[in-house]
Amino acid sequence: MRYHPNGFTLYELLLTMTLLAIIAGLALPSFEKIIANGRLRTEVDALFHAIHLARQESVVRRQVVSICPSLDGTSCTASLDWSDGWIMFNNLDRDDPPGRDPGEALLQAHRTDSAVRISANRRGFTLRSTELRATNGTIVVCDPAGRVTPRALVVSYTGRPRVTLADTRGNPYRCAD
Repeated sequence: MRYHPNGFTLYELLLTMTLLAIIAGLALPSFEKIIANGRLRTEVDALFHAIHLARQESVVRRQVVSICPSLDGTSCTASLDWSDGWIMFNNLDRDDPPGRDPGEALLQAHRTDSAVRISANRRGFTLRSTELRATNGTIVVCDPAGRVTPRALVVSYTGRPRVTLADTRGNPYRCAD
């Protein structure tokens, strides 16, 4: 009668652990890319829907609605960096660039993911119901680590946003320094 042990030898255990380490090492960069892509998509979607909501609110209220970067979630920041978050408010006095004053209703506040960088070529976007035009411009959302391609949200004069990966010349967008 032959004896069969119920365990693994040290050699079998080391071989299995080595194979698991190799597989995990190959899968980890892909997994990080999936997470970074999800973060970018979340922030682009939030801004995309905020532009649509601001446009809708301006029509319903028949007043000017603005979106601007914000550090504290209650007031505008005079910056092109939107990485900390943004607010949407009823811009009664039609400031340009937008600034929230006492008595102007805060319609929405958004805090962004700290792993995402957002920059714009405007300090704010103003949407008007019928008169004049909306503020046009571009908001670039990117992963500072460069794991995924940056996305841009382009806002037209009519206030309609669209998402794109390249500018009008076909060049990919880049993170602001």
